Amino acid sequence: MRAEFLPFSRPSITEEDISAVGDVLRSGWITTGPNVAEFERAFCEYVGCKRAVALSSATAGMHIVLKGLGVGPGDDVITPSMTWVSTINLIVLAGATPVFVDIDKDTLMISPDSVEGSLSPRTRLIVPVHFAGAAADMVSLRSIADRIEIPLVEDAAHALGTHYSGAHVGKEGTSIFSFHPIKNITTGEGGMFCSDNDDLTDHINRLKFHGLGVDAYDRQTHGRSPQAEVLEPGYKYNMTDMAAVLGLRQLARVDEFNRKRAALAIRYRELLSEIDEILPLSVPPDTTRHAWHLFIVRLDTDRAGLSRDDFMAGLKQRNIGTGLHFRAGHLQKYYRESMDMRRGMLPNTEWNSDRICSLPLFPDMTFEDVDDVVDAIKEVLTN
Repeated sequence: MRAEFLPFSRPSITEEDISAVGDVLRSGWITTGPNVAEFERAFCEYVGCKRAVALSSATAGMHIVLKGLGVGPGDDVITPSMTWVSTINLIVLAGATPVFVDIDKDTLMISPDSVEGSLSPRTRLIVPVHFAGAAADMVSLRSIADRIEIPLVEDAAHALGTHYSGAHVGKEGTSIFSFHPIKNITTGEGGMFCSDNDDLTDHINRLKFHGLGVDAYDRQTHGRSPQAEVLEPGYKYNMTDMAAVLGLRQLARVDEFNRKRAALAIRYRELLSEIDEILPLSVPPDTTRHAWHLFIVRLDTDRAGLSRDDFMAGLKQRNIGTGLHFRAGHLQKYYRESMDMRRGMLPNTEWNSDRICSLPLFPDMTFEDVDDVVDAIKEVLTN
């Protein structure tokens, strides 16, 4: 058994990263400033998107995009239940109704057929989720959204470095990325709104900073005009320069990070192919570059003779950390009680929710770490 605990995830922070943040602290300009502007520019260049707005979190991005699109009472928003609860919560807080659709059993992403079957005259928005570093079927999903003339916003929190049909996720349309510490790059906390819709992007820029008619940092005056006026009520979701300078340094290394993640994932897949109780995810054919944000497996609980939770506990006893991405949103207490959600409504989601487990995966891991994880899995299943 390992002598030291192997966490499920750990951000790759260097002394040079820490020094860069220190330089910002010493500069006297630590809130939204030139580093945020440069991070937005560099992110556009990397993803290929037209415009980007740096924010305090991806959750903030989803909040203000719902506001910016006018989603509210009487509206339906189609989204998977297999997602982090923030999106679902924000739909409800906007006064709208989350319409949960089932997922493909082996990729964990919503299928166009499930979306088609959930459309109604109340449908106002579709929010597909790119899962674990692979890409959803965007050609088909965009075709549906275009046909019924409603917006589509991609949850790209898992997809920095992911390519769909040869292009980076988020290059077209509207998307939201996350820089939480477990993501492929981190700013501590943070997110990025990307879009080729100028009117929507201008609206997001206002909403992120009190609804003022100018940005938090004006690139011409290198500050904010004291004469700025409120054009509409807004929020306080701007990113700081302390966060952005870390993001810039991380973005410069994201391809290196992702190559390491991919190598670790390949080793996992080779070693786990010998274990019948472990079922890795399938990679969609249109994912031409996988970012390997997560390495998710499903436990065949019948064959293993133990539950997923007991499996995770067994790995923890052997100094192996794990994650759970995610418990089905529609079966969580609030949604069961307030929306009359129950088991049997989304069979593929529920089957996976009971069996998924995220194994350790981060760039500073070694092949020996992967070997330790697989050896621990074999021990847990044997015992």
